[in-house]
Amino acid sequence: MTDGQRIPVIIDCDTGVDDALALLFAVRHPALDVRAITCVAGNTDVDGVVRNTLTVLEQAGAGNIPVARGAERPLIEPVRTARHVHGQDGMGDLGLPAPARVPVDVDAVTLLRREILASPRPVTLIPMAPLTNIALLLRTHPEVTHNIERIVFMGGAVAAGNATPVAEFNVWHDPEAAAVLLTAGVPITMYGLDVFKKVLVPAGDVQRLRASAEPHVRLAGELLAHRDPATSGDPTPMGGLGDAGAVCAVVDPKGITTERLPVEVVLAPGPARGQTIVDRRPRPGESEIHQGTREQPLVDVALGVDVERYVQLWLKTVE
Repeated sequence: MTDGQRIPVIIDCDTGVDDALALLFAVRHPALDVRAITCVAGNTDVDGVVRNTLTVLEQAGAGNIPVARGAERPLIEPVRTARHVHGQDGMGDLGLPAPARVPVDVDAVTLLRREILASPRPVTLIPMAPLTNIALLLRTHPEVTHNIERIVFMGGAVAAGNATPVAEFNVWHDPEAAAVLLTAGVPITMYGLDVFKKVLVPAGDVQRLRASAEPHVRLAGELLAHRDPATSGDPTPMGGLGDAGAVCAVVDPKGITTERLPVEVVLAPGPARGQTIVDRRPRPGESEIHQGTREQPLVDVALGVDVERYVQLWLKTVE
């Protein structure tokens, strides 16, 4: 709210434990105007993502935010869920009641187009999932880019991956969609694994949240306990904020250190498929000298994060 106005945002998610942590933050932060939430297959199947998203909004006491069902599979690849990380229901198997809320009666791409073009101020898109919905939007309705301020996406990695040794899950799940996103022609921030893994909520805070009388705060604590990156037998684990860090970066962009760098996605079959190649060289190398330079989109890549700053921002907002 640099000018006193709330930031209009649209979240695209595959809820997901850490997506849920991000939604709990987004709907409660006074600087954000969450105009819509769209759902895509990823951490679990798309119908499970819709159910989980509506459940989180209900637990958080959020306003009437439209939620739409999106792509049920990537553009080319089959669905490959992450239930082994997020539980069979995609959200920690916490046994939460089915939501009374229902999604809107239009698909995700239609809702994205409608809300972006209807916004009186340019929208910030926050994709925290495989980028299938966003790619379909950009290819079907390219006119929306005129009212997109920035895309801050959780995805990719400069160093190691998690789905493969070099590829991060969201990009690996639909590499072609990620390649489309990078050519959107709007400013893009990549909040990748390099910062994603670092933002951990201390064990004492996790336990305090779990003991809260407020349902949404208690839910946040249970999700963080499930999200413990160490895995465990530890009765008081630290909890990773994961995707929620990308939303913190929209509210407080000074909490991350970025560098504007060329980024491309490996689309060829093989062990590097889905890798985000981030070119950090200070000058062209022999490849460019002998074969000519290639046009690559420039992306604000997050290379560092103020962990304490984002942990306190998230805790203060959710509590």
